[in-house]
Amino acid sequence: MITSTTTDYQNFFKHTAHPANAEQFFRELLDKRERRYEDLCRNIINDMNQYGLSVVDDFLGMETGLKILNEVRSMYNAGAFHDGQLVDNQKPDAPSSAVRGDKIRGDKIKWVGGNEPGCSNVWYLTNQIDSVVYRVNTMKDNGILGNYHIRERTRAMVACYPGSGTHYVMHVDNPNKDGRVITAIYYLNINWDARESGGILRIRPTPGTTVADIEPKFDRLIFFWSDIRNPHEVQPAHRTRYAITVWYFDAKEREEALNRAKLENSRTNNAIISSTSQGHAQSQAQQAEPDSTTTLPPPATVATATGASSPTLSAPAAVLPASMSTGTGALNANVPSNSCAASSEICT
Repeated sequence: MITSTTTDYQNFFKHTAHPANAEQFFRELLDKRERRYEDLCRNIINDMNQYGLSVVDDFLGMETGLKILNEVRSMYNAGAFHDGQLVDNQKPDAPSSAVRGDKIRGDKIKWVGGNEPGCSNVWYLTNQIDSVVYRVNTMKDNGILGNYHIRERTRAMVACYPGSGTHYVMHVDNPNKDGRVITAIYYLNINWDARESGGILRIRPTPGTTVADIEPKFDRLIFFWSDIRNPHEVQPAHRTRYAITVWYFDAKEREEALNRAKLENSRTNNAIISSTSQGHAQSQAQQAEPDSTTTLPPPATVATATGASSPTLSAPAAVLPASMSTGTGALNANVPSNSCAASSEICT
């Protein structure tokens, strides 16, 4: 039996936490986190201006990263993923490629808004990425990022390369000015060793001859320009490789893309109406043009980057301030549309 002879509680609790001391402690803690968060965002701005990409390691920490990984594994094991889609990387007058889609990209994907059951940690991840993107887009002296007005994004594309050499050939995310300006990718692969497992993301920033080889390491977040400035590929993966991608829209380019899609839809509908009317006026044997959705042809393969790899560009670990509340309040993930090129579920 443990006995205590302590009776003088005033002396026993020697270190009282006066409200003033507690307030000062938390203020200093938040100030420290805010400074580190400011440094993180400033490093991302500098990297994007200088290299066109930025790498942030230890973004959320092991505990949170594992929660996200468990959600993704559960979705994949439940059979919720489907084959990745393709966007047209070809010029209008280019010949159609006969390469099959599975020879171009071998990943399985699922689109996640965050409000689905079992996706709360994925939602938390996208919320934190939103906060970083909003911050770097609105900070003073942010260089190229200041040229854009970012207030919307796609839903999160959760992707799995199931090993066996699955890959994605060199391509551009946004070759057709659909509004996407920043690609953000978060990796979930514990103890990844590219020498054995492959799966490197190779980016070839333009102009230039150097390449950036980025390993898909656990809790690593990367940013890069989504347009023709950053052709990239996923090299063959020899073990299961998970990633979560979000694309951020520039408001002006996005509006222009939506307007083009509306105009194209209007022209298509007018053509159908006109064709239908002509069909009734002519013989009964002649049928109107079918009202169907045109399947996008596979993209032309961009030559694989060659030359020596440049070192991975890294920013300090992210320490997010407790008061961060930007999230989806400033960046609306719901961007509905009927057109693939202008929808929230972008064909990548």
